[in-house]
Amino acid sequence: MGRILVKEGEEVAEGKVVAEIDVLQERAVLYRAQRDGLLQGSLGDSERYGDPVISMVRKRMPISLFYGVISMILIYGICIPLGIVKAIKHRTWLDNVSSIAVFSGYAIPGYVLGSFLLVFLGARLDLFPLSGFVSENFSELPLGAKIFDLFHHAVMPLSCYLVGSFAFMTFMMKNNLMDNLAADYVRTATAKGVPYGSAVFRHAFRNSIIPIATTVGQNITLLVGGSFLIEKIFDIDGFGLLQFNAILDKDEPVVLGVLTISATLMLLGNVISDLCVAFVDPRIRFR
Repeated sequence: MGRILVKEGEEVAEGKVVAEIDVLQERAVLYRAQRDGLLQGSLGDSERYGDPVISMVRKRMPISLFYGVISMILIYGICIPLGIVKAIKHRTWLDNVSSIAVFSGYAIPGYVLGSFLLVFLGARLDLFPLSGFVSENFSELPLGAKIFDLFHHAVMPLSCYLVGSFAFMTFMMKNNLMDNLAADYVRTATAKGVPYGSAVFRHAFRNSIIPIATTVGQNITLLVGGSFLIEKIFDIDGFGLLQFNAILDKDEPVVLGVLTISATLMLLGNVISDLCVAFVDPRIRFR
């Protein structure tokens, strides 16, 4: 349960001791209830709203999953080809211009870019919606209009999610590929008459993408967990904002439930990273 430490010769009021014991008991009961509920598939009820924590998470998780999956597709779909081009065109104008662009994006925090986009593209130019995940009449729209409305709302938040990730992933791909292109096995392949393009994509590329594969799980955890600052700016009721509000409200069941889900996502991400490495690493074979 716990211990109350008292200095020798110090007088402690009886009421204070009883109060300390009550606090320890309350924490133990809360932990026991959380543990037993987790084993039964329940995370308890919110102290502030009275709703089951699992239903609150289930309501917000699809929103964070949408942004997380789209961000992952765009990050890897853009950064890997860009890193390959930068490695092949090293020290050319294309390499220099793209380096300036990705480093400029890396230097701008996502929430600062979000505020800028919200003011200029949303309020002044009225090009994109100011807030929300979808429009209020989303359920009444036809399928094509629903898809357009969803991505119309997602342009500015996705830009904030992506801007800080391009530099790291692009230069990781570029540096890995340049190291492998300078390796002996690539020079030997080209010396034997293998075309340069084949040496790049059949040999160097597959070895270069192994470190990229190790980042998949970590990015899943970060992107699905969401950024509460970006969600707060664009009024998106996602998983990150749920964590932020639960901490502010001191809603212990929600905080414990969110930590449990986050830990589960981290473990799942590590498994996915290992599977991705096993898939791309030519030294690993499945039997």
